[in-house]
Amino acid sequence: MEGAGYRDSDVVLHWVPVEEAGDSTQILFSKKDVSGGDSCTSEEEPTFDPGYEPDWAVISTVRPQSRHSEPTRGAEPSSPRGSWAFSVSLGELKSIRRSKPGLSWAYLVLVTQAGGSLPALHFHRGGTRALLRVLSRYLLLASSPQDSRLYLVFPHDSSALSSSFHHLQLFDQDSSNVVSRFLQDPYSTTFSSFSRVTNFFRGALQPHPEGASPDLPPPPDDEPEPGFEVISCVELGPRPAVERTPPVTEEEWAHHVGPEGRLQQVPVLKARIFSGGLSPGLRREAWKFLLGYLSWEGSAEEHKAHVRKKTDEYFRMKLQWRSVSPEQERRNSLLHGYRGLIERDVSRTDRTNKFYEGPENPGLGLLSDILLTYCMYHFDLGYVQGMSDLLSPILYVIQNEVDAFWCFCGFMELVHGNFEESQETMKRQLGQLLLLLRVLDPPLCDFLDSQDSGSLCFCFRWLLIWFKREFPFPDVLRLWEVLWTGLPGPNLHLLVACAILDMERDTLMLSGFGSNEILKHINELTMKLSVEDVLTRAEALYRQLTSCPELPHNVQEVLGLVPPAEPRSPSPPTSPLPLSPTRAPPAPPPPEDTAPQPDSSLEILPEEEEEESTES
Repeated sequence: MEGAGYRDSDVVLHWVPVEEAGDSTQILFSKKDVSGGDSCTSEEEPTFDPGYEPDWAVISTVRPQSRHSEPTRGAEPSSPRGSWAFSVSLGELKSIRRSKPGLSWAYLVLVTQAGGSLPALHFHRGGTRALLRVLSRYLLLASSPQDSRLYLVFPHDSSALSSSFHHLQLFDQDSSNVVSRFLQDPYSTTFSSFSRVTNFFRGALQPHPEGASPDLPPPPDDEPEPGFEVISCVELGPRPAVERTPPVTEEEWAHHVGPEGRLQQVPVLKARIFSGGLSPGLRREAWKFLLGYLSWEGSAEEHKAHVRKKTDEYFRMKLQWRSVSPEQERRNSLLHGYRGLIERDVSRTDRTNKFYEGPENPGLGLLSDILLTYCMYHFDLGYVQGMSDLLSPILYVIQNEVDAFWCFCGFMELVHGNFEESQETMKRQLGQLLLLLRVLDPPLCDFLDSQDSGSLCFCFRWLLIWFKREFPFPDVLRLWEVLWTGLPGPNLHLLVACAILDMERDTLMLSGFGSNEILKHINELTMKLSVEDVLTRAEALYRQLTSCPELPHNVQEVLGLVPPAEPRSPSPPTSPLPLSPTRAPPAPPPPEDTAPQPDSSLEILPEEEEEESTES
């Protein structure tokens, strides 16, 4: 809106819910006060408490700070609905999600550039399209290719839109030139640049009905332009039936041991472990292979030599902290802090298990020693709350301090990112989980979005310690050994989470739970789940997804069907976000001066990594 003398980022949406008899004109647009300072005071977001054990189990949701506008007519500051009022700059918006027809009353969810979502805007008497029409005067709204109810937001600024086109690689030509021609003549520009049209530009490419606003995307049921193939939402086939097999016995394992103690037909053996698990008497030996302590290809003599070497290495590291005197430790705040944190966590880890019960149980001392030695092994990470939960089952099964330590190190190689301070790995996994769930069950995602639970924060503990507190102890052993096989792909634990949500979808959706009730219900599932039922359903979900011929490329990356895209910049890779269209065969490599390309996602979800903002 340069001709009007201000930029899009200077336009603010003030939202004040009205009373039933109130004045609907309280939805206002205004310009920021650029004369000096922001008159709006920020309100601190209330702490999110998921009801888990304190400290490590709590994740704080990342949301933009709410802003209070000046009191408007008809809405007193003390009104109960005043707490729902907010204002947001239109330049901060990234996407807008519209509710599914027939799901209670209509609502809109605004998602910001920072990755947070504002409180849902509920319309008891209609008006969603009217608000979108008003917003389209200041913004370009484009439908997502995989979700016709998601509108991506672009400013009325050719350079910003050009950058968006460039990052999405929608055109082979110079983006800035394409944008200028696209805004003037969308038909001819698109015809020369596209051979396959996605829903992303359906609103811009199709002629508008008479009397309709040219800026508002069309309803989702509009017919595509003749002569073009439209890539619509993923349609999954029927879910196949899956049957799990009996556990691998010691006799069956012995059949795979060949000359010199080398294991034979390892892929077949791993497949059996994946489909049935291990018998309890076999775990002590097999877990050393599953966790990388012993090599699948090594001979018995090679294994003995490896164990001797690792035993010496372990006790050298253990001596490092045991040789520190109390006086030295008082001057080493890091080691002192680790020791206190470990002692506190160990004292409450699996104390109902006979292996750890009792005040003077030697198993507790082994837990402490192994965790302190791990601080010497991995200085950068040290000890973080939750690690004791991962070590406890390993020590219980292995029952040897040195072997349990190296098996624990192997497990931490898989999950150490979960405990990093930045939480980027956890954010990425929550984004991948939401990606899978949106492909598998869009209605459930819509329901969770409508209840301010679309970020899946209630799954945080599941992913952090691999469901350690969700299943009974023997079931955790079975679940972990199946996950350690790496079959059928690298992220089976995400499908396990999808399976649990799939089992509970009717309870969640038909009961009308709000966000607090959803969190409470998920917490109450602890120790009530059957690991065999969950694993059966998770494998069925995997087969259902992989049988889809049009599975989006970023979903294929999560499932390990295709290698992840190589980042072309030194910055850390972004997490995959729903949903990118299935990619064509690889194109020739771009010129070296091409700007780094982010993930090919077309939807921005809450609680994801920070986006790079484009200056207009």
